[in-house]
Amino acid sequence: MVRTIIGLVGALIALPVVAYYYDHPLDKLQWDALILAVRLMLTVALLSFLVSEVTRNYSQVDKLWSIMPVVYCWHFARAAQWDERLVLMAVMVTIWGLRLSFNFARRGGYHWIPWKGEEDYRWSILRKDPNLKGRLRWGLFNLFFISLYQQSLILLFTLPAVMAMEGRGTDIGFPDGFAAGIMLGLIILETMADQQQYNYQEAKYRRIRKKEPLTGDLALGFCTRGLWRIARHPNYAAEQLIWVAFYLFSVAATGRWLNWSLAGAVLLMLLFLGSSDFSEKISAAKYPAYRDYQRQVPRFWGLKKRQLSFDGKEKNNP
Repeated sequence: MVRTIIGLVGALIALPVVAYYYDHPLDKLQWDALILAVRLMLTVALLSFLVSEVTRNYSQVDKLWSIMPVVYCWHFARAAQWDERLVLMAVMVTIWGLRLSFNFARRGGYHWIPWKGEEDYRWSILRKDPNLKGRLRWGLFNLFFISLYQQSLILLFTLPAVMAMEGRGTDIGFPDGFAAGIMLGLIILETMADQQQYNYQEAKYRRIRKKEPLTGDLALGFCTRGLWRIARHPNYAAEQLIWVAFYLFSVAATGRWLNWSLAGAVLLMLLFLGSSDFSEKISAAKYPAYRDYQRQVPRFWGLKKRQLSFDGKEKNNP
């Protein structure tokens, strides 16, 4: 996992620089909007670091993951003097953010005291990694990866809005409607996946609390219902594609299929690849049937060879 994180940080530095020098330079309005957003990002990252160090709750960035993109996009819309394309982009990201915030809240992520709330279980596991043990090493990891890297990435995948400012004053058309429709469809898909996971976990822990036996697919310990039969992480797959769809707004505004703002979506995909690797390592150690699930069902997308029956046994497709 540590090597993966080092690779992600290296990619964060290299990919945007290469992408920027490949593409057209920004005008003054774009630069001014971007510089203000970077200053805000650095301030939020530093506050996230300080609060997490004081409270020992390292999910401070997690609380802001669904909030900061909304802030950035409305900032860019204002900077573009409420250009209709930028406003549409901000509305779509607001819909995304409200849905994700609701899902995070119902799992205990928020608390009326802002710095409290349930911490992502993976941070406590990662703290036991020999390479990260010790206050200094973990503190540096918290500063550079949890706080700075993740906050930088959040800003990066919203930057198609900066590119879209290049087309300010032009009418929105079919390409914008197409991007919005794809994005909305993926948000619905992600909502379905999260709801199926939530229903499964609620049913499982309700039985555990009542000391009732886990039967059927609940005995597996992990969700294989609905979209989770098609992909091991359907919510992650939808989340990645949401930001690819968001990038399409910049294509509509500039007329260029490839521009530097794609870097954020690419880096997000790399993060989800590393994050899912870590999560699956934990699941495979915890649930005996998980390795069979990995062999039978693709991670994000692709064709599955078999499907799991509700008793956890393999069932060959006819």
